[in-house]
Amino acid sequence: MYKLKGKEYPCCASLTMGFIGGKWKTVILYHLRKDTLRYNELRKQIPTVTERTLSLQLKTLEEDGIIKRKVYTSKPPLKVEYSLTDFGKTLVPVVQAIADWGVATVKEKGEVF
Repeated sequence: MYKLKGKEYPCCASLTMGFIGGKWKTVILYHLRKDTLRYNELRKQIPTVTERTLSLQLKTLEEDGIIKRKVYTSKPPLKVEYSLTDFGKTLVPVVQAIADWGVATVKEKGEVF
């Protein structure tokens, strides 16, 4: 049994999935793995996510310390950028392995369009 931030997890894999599980978190991390992106840039790269869902997932990832949100207010319009924290960067190999597996699976069993 693993315990982190008051939550109990039956195994280390479930703890990891607590951070990156769900439909969108890993996708967001994939797009942030190399670049700092603004909110609208993320929306363009993930066009099938709703604005509400993207906002909620970004907030959760920020609360978990995986991404950081930087707000620039010096001149209008307001500019917000998202990037991985040092803790978040430790997930890059995991996210890249998931992406690589997806590419290999499509090459073997599917199609790319």
